Amino acid sequence: MQTGRPHAVGVKGEAPGTPGISRRAFLTQAAAGSGALARIAGGGAGLSAFLAACDGGSGGTGPGNGGDPADTRFRLRLPPAVNPLNLDLTATPTQVDIGGGLAAPVWALNGQVPSPLLRVQRGGRLRITMRNQLPQDLILHWHGLAPPEAMDGHPRFAVGTGGTYDYDFTVEDRAGTYWYHSHTHHVTGEQTYRGIAGLLLVEDAEEAALGLPSGAREIPLILQDRRVDGAGIPVYDPTGPAMMAGVMGPVPFGNGVRQPFVEVDSALYRLRILNGSNARIFRLGMSDQRPLVLIGNDGGLVDQPHTLSSVDMAPAERVDLLLDLRNLQEGGRVMLRSLSFSMLGGMGFMGGANLQGDPLDLLEFRVTRRVEDSTPIPVSLPAVPGPGAGAPVRERTFRFTSQQMSHRINGVEFEMDRIDERVPFGDLEVWTFINESGLPHPVHVHATHFQVLSRTGGRGQVFPWESGRKDTVLLHPFETVRVALRFTAHRGLFLLHCHNLEHEDHGMMQNILVE
Repeated sequence: MQTGRPHAVGVKGEAPGTPGISRRAFLTQAAAGSGALARIAGGGAGLSAFLAACDGGSGGTGPGNGGDPADTRFRLRLPPAVNPLNLDLTATPTQVDIGGGLAAPVWALNGQVPSPLLRVQRGGRLRITMRNQLPQDLILHWHGLAPPEAMDGHPRFAVGTGGTYDYDFTVEDRAGTYWYHSHTHHVTGEQTYRGIAGLLLVEDAEEAALGLPSGAREIPLILQDRRVDGAGIPVYDPTGPAMMAGVMGPVPFGNGVRQPFVEVDSALYRLRILNGSNARIFRLGMSDQRPLVLIGNDGGLVDQPHTLSSVDMAPAERVDLLLDLRNLQEGGRVMLRSLSFSMLGGMGFMGGANLQGDPLDLLEFRVTRRVEDSTPIPVSLPAVPGPGAGAPVRERTFRFTSQQMSHRINGVEFEMDRIDERVPFGDLEVWTFINESGLPHPVHVHATHFQVLSRTGGRGQVFPWESGRKDTVLLHPFETVRVALRFTAHRGLFLLHCHNLEHEDHGMMQNILVE
């Protein structure tokens, strides 16, 4: 059964020609909304009374739940996994503990930030009813999966306040770390920043046979950065320089908790990491230089294990890492960091809005128990299916430009009712992504995965974390990346866009009709 028709109240039309709000109207509304958010998050007696009335619910003792009153880090939230069969997801404004009992206003699905962790077997069914109780339209996109057109989360299907949307499809994608998030036009950045995002883990027999760390030794992790006010409350402000660079902040968040730590054994751990930030690129590395073993990325397991000192992650990219803590003693601590890096380009000034390359301590691992763990690190992995053999039928070029408060692909901003490319179903194609701006662009394609063929300019190479199957690839300033792909899952209208969410909201997106 394939459904997906919005129902109840506040529903936008489904036809591709349904008009959205104009860019001018959106900018006017965004400016007004930013002022309202600033008043909510700006502190004062109203906020203090609000926070005093909220239940922190963090448990433990001391600000960081570690028993030390001077501890400035807070316990990582590890939500239990739920099956996405016959599940309701209700989006509402609420408040959650972001660490140490500090309650912050958020927009959440089922009252949770991050959104509920979904776990499903390949070939299993996802059947979810989304109920929108937010003051804005809402639609969810199942990032990395290849569902039918009506299930994918195109913004033309967004439903209004009080509306609902039914998702019902079979998950055919291989085992991997996927995610879901808002995809409402013009406000994807705000809604994702405020909490509408969660992980979706797909499992299959091929992956299970590897005997990878599981249970408490598998850590699903959404990494984000936030700018906060004087009370520590996250503030979303996409205006001014942030409209060009994207919204970034100096405070790390993991699974919705600021400056997190996690208690671990002296064992081998599997880290399933999503860069859920709006704009910030992370260069993952360990404080003691211990290696990270890459076993997977956007499209599941990669071709072979890669032992690395660091891994770059753009917004929307995922990596599956093995972290060996077996040489640590009880009481030992080690930090997952975003390491310092530099980037070519002319957008580094931007009034302090552009924090790309600034170092950040992301998650501290604290060993609380010494154990014996003989779990092996794989020396090989199953073969990765590619886009298929044969010569490409055709090539296409997409040019990404950011200038004068405008973000465009091939010279145009997104229009809901315009078809930008028509792609024959099943044809092997090579797409060339050219970044002609001084800002980085993580490029995401819906409804398929691709193979990264080459990168010229800038860093000039394809990296190990870009092997296998990808749905998002990072373009540093003035880089060109070529990918091979074909659409073999479903015909319909899908999207290509930059996953810097402020870039996407301001026009860096195109409609791709697979026919």
